[in-house]
Amino acid sequence: MKGWWACSRPRPALARAVAGRPSPRPTAGIKRQAADSKQVGAAQREGSPSRSASVSTTCLDTTKMPPVGGKKAKKGILERLNAGEIVIGDGGFVFALEKRGYVKAGPWTPEAAVEHPEAVRQLHREFLRAGSNVMQTFTFYASEDKLENRGNYVLEKISGQKVNEAACDIARQVADEGDALVAGGVSQTPSYLSCKSETEVKKVFLQQLEVFMKKNVDFLIAEYFEHVEEAVWAVETLIASGKPVAATMCIGPEGDLHGVPPGECAVRLVKAGASIIGVNCHFDPTISLQTVKLMKEGLEAARLKAHLMSQPLAYHTPDCNKQGFIDLPEFPFGLEPRVATRWDIQKYAREAYNLGVRYIGGCCGFEPYHIRAIAEELAPERGFLPPASEKHGSWGSGLDMHTKPWVRARARKEYWENLRIASGRPYNPSMSKPDGWGVTKGTAELMQQKEATTEQQLKELFEKQKFKSQ
Repeated sequence: MKGWWACSRPRPALARAVAGRPSPRPTAGIKRQAADSKQVGAAQREGSPSRSASVSTTCLDTTKMPPVGGKKAKKGILERLNAGEIVIGDGGFVFALEKRGYVKAGPWTPEAAVEHPEAVRQLHREFLRAGSNVMQTFTFYASEDKLENRGNYVLEKISGQKVNEAACDIARQVADEGDALVAGGVSQTPSYLSCKSETEVKKVFLQQLEVFMKKNVDFLIAEYFEHVEEAVWAVETLIASGKPVAATMCIGPEGDLHGVPPGECAVRLVKAGASIIGVNCHFDPTISLQTVKLMKEGLEAARLKAHLMSQPLAYHTPDCNKQGFIDLPEFPFGLEPRVATRWDIQKYAREAYNLGVRYIGGCCGFEPYHIRAIAEELAPERGFLPPASEKHGSWGSGLDMHTKPWVRARARKEYWENLRIASGRPYNPSMSKPDGWGVTKGTAELMQQKEATTEQQLKELFEKQKFKSQ
């Protein structure tokens, strides 16, 4: 892969395409760029919105390249964040790989790391090329209790250790092709939902942690937790490694499913040992940032400090309830009309940055082009564009090369920023009614089992769904 990073610096031609305007004369050079950078920085300090995106690459030092990769010593996650750097996470793996035919919807488990390593590797590379500088191991739902849940039987065919090891190896290989770190991730467990003890749940996390330590990941993430109690248990397990720990919950402004407010969740996570806290999944960028704001306020009130992190959905979810997008009738096979545009994600990136979030990425629905949008929006602050911007004109500026004149007329920021996007579905509602079953830890229907769901169990659920929809 040597070479594609070397091609990625924002050349004058690329700067012109991204900014949608003629590039400065070579004689203007760095002096003009430095002056523009000061102006953009002043505008951002005054709290202006994403106007900087329209002039982003005229502010960049076009001689600067993204940091190169390799096995040399890299700055760690806390070293980067403590220095005020922006860390761009990756996107959603389970949804992306399910659409590509490598993950099964329902269990959402990551055995593709063993069965189809080339698919997982390619997705990592696309996120890296788009601007990600964290490669999360594809270990979402890779706990042993999840790999054998409800008739999945992955554990009988492929051990949990093999799945986790393969995911670590793939992430490390790709991370070393750029200036990216590897994060080993754990997530909520069937054991917790089935009311297992703290000791039993922590043992599940420890099994994954042992692999992460063996593979020497750079830091750890406890992600996708609906209950802060379990998230705290995960953090307490992971900090024993001595590595930095990030913790994100899949909650909205109402708090976790036991009613614990976001601010209190943040406090408990930091007291447990997390250095980075925030949210991921279940809600769209707007709602997720509302939750992060409440977390930030909770930490400030408690006089605690931590770096903020946001990895939301790439789906619009204004009609969600406390359970998030899982309660929407469209989950998981009818979500496409809700997909965020690249321009939506540029707005999210700027709002996250203005809120003080410095670890900015995405979760389900986030494709590489969404991550590229984050990297392009924050290029003035980072000082460079991602390699994937070689093939993208910011705000549609590349459309000036189109054969059709009316499409060339769309090669401007104002067009895309003000477009009210139609769904093309005239008889469909704009909002949905969430199912709202309200089940959580300890509810009989949420108790997990190794055996496949029976026909009788399904019949009972079908009847309940009919009753709920009346």
